[in-house]
Amino acid sequence: MQDVYDFFYDVNQHLRDKGLPRLDDMLRPANLSGTLSDMLTESLAKHSRTLTVNAYHNGHPDLLVEGRYPDNKIKSGEHGVEIKSTRKRGGAVDTHGGRKQWMCVFVYEVDNITEPADMRRPLRIREVYLGQVEPDDFRRNERGDLGTRTSTLDRDGIAKLRRSWVYMHTD
Repeated sequence: MQDVYDFFYDVNQHLRDKGLPRLDDMLRPANLSGTLSDMLTESLAKHSRTLTVNAYHNGHPDLLVEGRYPDNKIKSGEHGVEIKSTRKRGGAVDTHGGRKQWMCVFVYEVDNITEPADMRRPLRIREVYLGQVEPDDFRRNERGDLGTRTSTLDRDGIAKLRRSWVYMHTD
């Protein structure tokens, strides 16, 4: 998490010095969530002895057990950890399908309300969950003709994930 905090501090300091808004304020929520997930995936791999980034573009899971798959890449595997980030307290997050997996969810907070903007609190991670979930822990979210179908942990699945929290920021 410190890698993310350091990055945002450095980038935001540079942007503010140029009279520009913070990165947290410029990015749309879905873009920020994706960026954070990618950054956290890279950071976790960097600090891990046994996990590496899945080299398959948009492969699943995001982190693989190193050496388990040829060239550390696979379109859809089961040996690793899927990384997600969300603003939703409690860690409920959409996925592209319910499956047996280790899932790590980072819940973050962005202050985009305080005025003046120079007084805003920095982005911070409030919760981290890491647990193994099963296909039966998910519910399907049908999206009609123009939307992409997603899956979300159901009531029991999210309760299961929340029992395996690893970090809670308290104020």
